[in-house]
Amino acid sequence: MIERLLSGFEIDGRVRAAARAAEPRLLAFDRAARVPIRAKIIEAFLAEGIAESDLAAATGYGYDDPARERYESLLARIFAGERALARLSLVSGTHAIVTALAACVAPGQTLLSVTGRPYDTLHHAIVDAPHSLVHGGMHYEEVALDENGRIDPERIAKRCLEAAPAAVFVQRSRGYSARPSLDIDACAAVVTAVKEGAPGASIIVDNCYGELVEEREPLEVGADLAIGSLIKNLGGGIAPTGGYVVGRDALVERIAARLYAPGLGAALGPSLGFGRAFVQGLFYAPLVVDEALRGLDFAADLFARLGFAVDPLPGARRTDVIQAIRLGRPDLLVAFARGLQKALPINARFSPEPGHVPGYVDPVVMSSGAFISGATIELSCDAPMREPYDVYLQGGLMAEHVAIGAALAADAVLLG
Repeated sequence: MIERLLSGFEIDGRVRAAARAAEPRLLAFDRAARVPIRAKIIEAFLAEGIAESDLAAATGYGYDDPARERYESLLARIFAGERALARLSLVSGTHAIVTALAACVAPGQTLLSVTGRPYDTLHHAIVDAPHSLVHGGMHYEEVALDENGRIDPERIAKRCLEAAPAAVFVQRSRGYSARPSLDIDACAAVVTAVKEGAPGASIIVDNCYGELVEEREPLEVGADLAIGSLIKNLGGGIAPTGGYVVGRDALVERIAARLYAPGLGAALGPSLGFGRAFVQGLFYAPLVVDEALRGLDFAADLFARLGFAVDPLPGARRTDVIQAIRLGRPDLLVAFARGLQKALPINARFSPEPGHVPGYVDPVVMSSGAFISGATIELSCDAPMREPYDVYLQGGLMAEHVAIGAALAADAVLLG
């Protein structure tokens, strides 16, 4: 398979040899272990009983939009939530999260992040940006991760007792940090610790990159809200934009009032004809997540064989669709992004350059050539230009495409 995939490319012999050795990662993927997740999606669709007429477009205010209502009902079923809010007007995971935090934590109350500092754009929105949540009167505190980058339940419970937070924030993915992503068992440990120290606090989980990777989702272990982007895992490579919030009914209503207007809540928000794409993307989502996981495991093996530190390790249990690779030098980050770009279906002839991106502290180099702009369930990478110079490879609609992209990136790194 690898020989066929790479036959049309001039690639360093070391990369070819490592890719051949890593080929079993593409072939040995445990599909049987993924059956419960696929079954969950199918069962939700059959229970919902969607009719073709439910996918009709709504415009204007979007009152009684059938596609929107059925899609949100599907999400609530799949995530075991009381209610979901999924809208085109939530344009990113960060937008959805900030909207939720602003709705759930009033000025003068405390937001406590128990997974250390959030990823760059979210931290900027909470603390540093003009009109940030802190500037609006919210108090913000953090509980640091331990020396291994993992949660410390005892420290979380103690800090909750001291800070009496209105809400606790949990970030599942690693963001731009050299720490492992949280699995659902770790989320459950957070919930237990928070309920011990601050039983009245709302537990809000940033679920980006983690949807449908494990059998359980955050609400199933006691979280109050799970939030993310619809152009990541749940979009299946089809959803054109959007974000979602799912969880407790009363909290979702507060967020809807914040997003639109008090008294109007979730009654507004037309699907503008994209309801079919959302619903179809959700149906395909577990298949696409499987492809991403299979391809990323190959990429981990490839770069490990070439002498680079990777996290997760090849064959390790995965909790999201991100592969961290430590390149150790800024020029190698750029080389990786340029190599990967050559494999992307859109803008393959572009050459990425580091640059400043709104919300990021450091210059960032990104490789992106997606059918949906910014859709990180499609193959992409990004890396902040700072030590320890890790690059984050993410997504992939086809495992074989991830393999080609990883090989071209590795070739560029070795030549760099």
